[in-house]
Amino acid sequence: MSQSVLVTGAGGFLGGAIASLLVENGYRVRHLSRSHYPKLHQLGIEQFKGSLEDPHAVRRAVAGCDAVCHVAAKAGIWGSLADYWRPNVLGTRHILSACKAEAIPKLVITSSPSVVFHHGDQQGINESAPYPKQYASLYSRTKAIAEREALTANSPSLAVCALRPHLIWGPGDPHLLPRLVARARAGRLRRVGPGGLVDTTCVENAALAHLLALQRLAPGSPCAGKAYFIANGQPTNLWQLVNRLLGAVGEKPVTKTIPPRLAYALGVASELAWACFQLPGEPPMTRFVARELATAHWFNLAAAQTDLNYQPILSLDAGINRLTQWHQHNS
Repeated sequence: MSQSVLVTGAGGFLGGAIASLLVENGYRVRHLSRSHYPKLHQLGIEQFKGSLEDPHAVRRAVAGCDAVCHVAAKAGIWGSLADYWRPNVLGTRHILSACKAEAIPKLVITSSPSVVFHHGDQQGINESAPYPKQYASLYSRTKAIAEREALTANSPSLAVCALRPHLIWGPGDPHLLPRLVARARAGRLRRVGPGGLVDTTCVENAALAHLLALQRLAPGSPCAGKAYFIANGQPTNLWQLVNRLLGAVGEKPVTKTIPPRLAYALGVASELAWACFQLPGEPPMTRFVARELATAHWFNLAAAQTDLNYQPILSLDAGINRLTQWHQHNS
């Protein structure tokens, strides 16, 4: 009999890719959300109505599963602590409690490399990189709390593994690409310095990593209680990559540049203005974004390759080609 897996966030970009891949591989998939998604219904995914903030709804969705893949989270660069705390920390706590109460043997959570971002270059780092003492992003802070609590919950009865995919993109991306396009069209996208090497993740590769983790995770297995960096394994100059992504969706390249120190100063000023005057939307720049854009971010993937047998199935060039074809078909 096929295994049953609850995928939180299956109505979203990465969660949807994971859920589809699991269905393709014979898993029975469930989803918990406030909304009903016709695309999930078409895949035969059982949908439970409720919120991660409701422990009773979470337990109902978890009951009877063989595993849980916890993907749902609030991303973004701006918001209140409560906005991030409820889904990212409280939601994860409810998942952990439900898994323990229902004797679920394994849990894979989606984390982020930003949980160990120390505001400088990260070149070829591995999972031994420590958590920083302070965070410039509420997203990173709350995801770090969630990751640490989840990994601490690893036990002989509940195996927990955390995956840290970096900058996920691909056809249908509702986050990274739309943000780049909107800023480019508004004339607000600038190169921050010359750009460091950055390793990103095609959504197909990120989904594969979750499938592999579910297949290999078990109490006492090599991946139990550990976190893993996930990426394409192809570090590329940030601004060259940004321009390739923009070009794939028919946008002009970014040519204007501002110094990193100026970008950081703009981030400080923007955060103060948005906080003091409660301005709508997101600031045009934040300290976290300024630092991310000015530094290198690529990771040693050896642990994921060894413990999960992770090997990207889609190269950067192939991912760009798929994105181009998708845009041409949908524009």
